[in-house]
Amino acid sequence: MAYKRILLKLSGEALMGDRQHGIDPKRLSEYAQEIKNIVDQGIEVAIVIGGGNIFRGVAGASNGIDRVQGDYMGMLATAINGLALQSAIETAGVKTRLLTAIKMEQVAEPFIKRRAVRHLEKGRVVIFGCGTGNPYFTTDTAAVLRAIEINADVILKGTRVDGIYTEDPEKNKNAIKLDSITYEDAINKGLKIMDTTAFTLSQENNLPIIVFDMNTQGNLEKVVSGENIGTKVDK
Repeated sequence: MAYKRILLKLSGEALMGDRQHGIDPKRLSEYAQEIKNIVDQGIEVAIVIGGGNIFRGVAGASNGIDRVQGDYMGMLATAINGLALQSAIETAGVKTRLLTAIKMEQVAEPFIKRRAVRHLEKGRVVIFGCGTGNPYFTTDTAAVLRAIEINADVILKGTRVDGIYTEDPEKNKNAIKLDSITYEDAINKGLKIMDTTAFTLSQENNLPIIVFDMNTQGNLEKVVSGENIGTKVDK
């Protein structure tokens, strides 16, 4: 395998499947099986998940909700998604721990770096909820931060497209897929796969990001084995 310890970033919208909101149990089960397949091969897996399928702070702010309050609501949405993903992965037969940046002891452990690393070393999947625990920071930035803290080899951003394109492929069929791109180009070209803070933090810490299609069965396993799918962002 090309990587020993990975951080998988999933959007909340990914859990919707074909629904308009909420969580699709079928999609959840598919993701859990994909994750189990790589854990069974000895890969240490940490996950950061968004909350956009339930609530998005920026959207709430545009509808009159205080931005800080909205962001905290979004963080709680990621905890709901984390609990759902934890349940699905454990149903698939893999021990899992949910660690949150906001304390909620009845349902999750508080995030402590050493505890998270120890769970990974024991072969448990670790899900990080509630983003960074601070408003104004996205779950993309949280993913990079947690990946750095646990010394992950790579961030794998699972999306519904098969990589980074010169333009939005859903809007322009002539958009060209990029096999690789530098952090600097990704920032300068304003590519919206991850926000600028996340890209900059990755660049400063030489942490590669691979953007790939998570919804194609077997793709996660191909990425961790080093197959050239998706788009790699590095120096």
